[in-house]
Amino acid sequence: MKPDRLSRGIKYIEKCGYKVKLGSHVRDVYGYLAGSDKDRAGEIDKMFIDKEVHAIFCTRGGYGTPRLLELINFETLKSHPKIFVGFSDITALQLAIFQATQLVTFSGPMPAVEMGRGIDAFTEQHFWNMIASSGPIQALSGLRCIKPGVTSGRLLGGNLSMICSLIGTPYLPDFQDTILFLEDVGEELYRIDRKLMQLKLAGILQKVRGILIGQFTICEPKSVNPSLSLEQILHDIFFDLNIPIAEGLKYGHIDVKYTLPLGAEVYLDAKEGYLQINDSPVT
Repeated sequence: MKPDRLSRGIKYIEKCGYKVKLGSHVRDVYGYLAGSDKDRAGEIDKMFIDKEVHAIFCTRGGYGTPRLLELINFETLKSHPKIFVGFSDITALQLAIFQATQLVTFSGPMPAVEMGRGIDAFTEQHFWNMIASSGPIQALSGLRCIKPGVTSGRLLGGNLSMICSLIGTPYLPDFQDTILFLEDVGEELYRIDRKLMQLKLAGILQKVRGILIGQFTICEPKSVNPSLSLEQILHDIFFDLNIPIAEGLKYGHIDVKYTLPLGAEVYLDAKEGYLQINDSPVT
């Protein structure tokens, strides 16, 4: 993590009118991890218990959230519900939280990433509207139809690699009757193919009511060897699914993006190209 970027992210949040309380291990380094597993998991428990804290922002993604899952006290999180924000590697933690507590979390910008390098105006407005407003959320538009249809269900998903990392563990939620959203970064297309097939072979794609494809950033082939395009991969793997599917969701490792409420009830119209959040995720 770049310390100067975190500092700028903190100043941004304070400028928005909020007080910032840093975890005692927020600047720790343990190899490619942000501290030891015990300290990082303990920090999460402490922040949920702390009465002065009303929202918890993960500083950034990276590596290592699956190492925390067997150490977190999910009963503590369930009894002290709070706004929880992060994306990318944080997907594993967010899915585990939903599996254990049914709490809605937010897949969105983070202090040492978007907020620290200068958050885009669209991303900023949608983020604060999502987590700080109790009113209705404007429909998420601009989707491109792959398979037409309308459906509704709980919105679950996030980073494809992290979802796959939880398959076969007790921390992955049941995707029955949900709307699955996906993104990834830095994965070659044959790896995307493999991971989507893993979801299919594990029976997850057959359970969901709809699929939303976000941005697969820096996922081009690294060699001159023949390759399939992402569009071909999606067609091959999704062709026999009789559910609404849309792509082009402004979500993932990009500057201009939506914040998504993981676990909230939503309505998808793939033909008309929009997703509606049914109720305010913040109560």
